[in-house]
Amino acid sequence: MNVAERFGKNLARYREASGLTQEELAMRASVHRTQVGLLETGQRQPRIETLVKLAGALSIDSCALLEGIVWVPPATDTGHFELQED
Repeated sequence: MNVAERFGKNLARYREASGLTQEELAMRASVHRTQVGLLETGQRQPRIETLVKLAGALSIDSCALLEGIVWVPPATDTGHFELQED
């Protein structure tokens, strides 16, 4: 799983828990429905503006959509993302 897929999994989980369809979420967040679908399947990563809109439309804190995504700073060479299990 990569960062985009983990974000998508979080988004889908919160959307389903709220009882919204992708289309309803898209309308509430002022984004296109296909964008919600692409985000949920991990085919796209959101801009910060989109992340904030989606969180607001779901009535959750923006950080909730980033659950399980952690940046690990480099010890010597390069850093990497660490994805935590649900």
